[in-house]
Amino acid sequence: MKLNMHSNCYGGIFDWNVALSRLDELNALSADPKLWENAEKAQTLMKEKNRLEQRIEEVRSVETTLKDNIEMIELAESEGDVGLVEESCNQIKALAKDAKKLQLQSLLSGEADENDAYLEVNAGAGGTEACDWAGMLLRMYIRWSESHGYKVSYLDETEGDGAGIKSTTLKIEGPQAYGWLKHESGVHRLVRISPFDSNARRHTSFASVAVSPVVDENIDIEILEKDLRVDTFRASGAGGQHVNRTDSAVRITHNPTGIVVQCQAQRSQHQNRAAAMEMLKARLYERELQIREAASDANYGSKTEIGWGHQIRSYVLQPYQMIKDLRTGQERTDAQVVLDGDLDDFMHASLASKLGDGSSGPIEDIS
Repeated sequence: MKLNMHSNCYGGIFDWNVALSRLDELNALSADPKLWENAEKAQTLMKEKNRLEQRIEEVRSVETTLKDNIEMIELAESEGDVGLVEESCNQIKALAKDAKKLQLQSLLSGEADENDAYLEVNAGAGGTEACDWAGMLLRMYIRWSESHGYKVSYLDETEGDGAGIKSTTLKIEGPQAYGWLKHESGVHRLVRISPFDSNARRHTSFASVAVSPVVDENIDIEILEKDLRVDTFRASGAGGQHVNRTDSAVRITHNPTGIVVQCQAQRSQHQNRAAAMEMLKARLYERELQIREAASDANYGSKTEIGWGHQIRSYVLQPYQMIKDLRTGQERTDAQVVLDGDLDDFMHASLASKLGDGSSGPIEDIS
């Protein structure tokens, strides 16, 4: 396997001067009449240009609003208008939340943070309980994605024997999908009164989440055919009689790393193989990113057992309600709201922890 990664121009954190310089470069390139001779390249360039213009405008809007309110406060104080002073101060407080959000968003400038994402959910040990919990997690991430305007596609799904799912792979498409979701990778633990236990006892269930970036043209990954084992099998998901009659589903094993991917969403074996290869590239890329991070992160670990001692977040529904991220300490007591897809507090806290300023609370806490 050969892997060449071309990082973007922003480095680890969004750099204002570099961004302005890059925007000037993109404006010059977009003015070239020969640009659209390569439509795919042109679309990629225009997408980056529009994204940079939006981020720069967001920062400038904050600066302008702050300046206007400071001038308004000075004017109101000179005229003794207490009400106007209070109104402008409230606007500045609200502006602080926007500035905090932009500060966190500036951290989404890694090599693949702008990319779409693959999200895989796997049930841990525990039979029906674990499968049901995996299904709940899947629903949570679909709800979160849809609330942010992201497109969600099923690539592979194995249903649980009695409820829920054994495993599912989604493709989530939208701006910075991978950047927001990447910190969700890990083991998630649920404690609740089991709906499948006639004695109404508490059960603990585990499921794992793995997130990897969809590979774009800036990332060159060469995979040798001799390193692959390709298996075909009969698709078991939705799709009518066709999926039950032909071996259209594809499973690819990358022998050097042991990474396994599979796809059964398409009607043809050829399409499923192409999709599985894209997933394999994404997993290999994610693996390389983790290896890079290992050099500076002593707590790095590869995939671990889906069970005790390895969870990143705990969801307690009985005897009280508490969802706690074990990495940042972020807590929520409105468990059902979180399970309905309200994950932004946890994602913001994960990003804020990278700032090193102890500001891991939700944006709404700013005053």
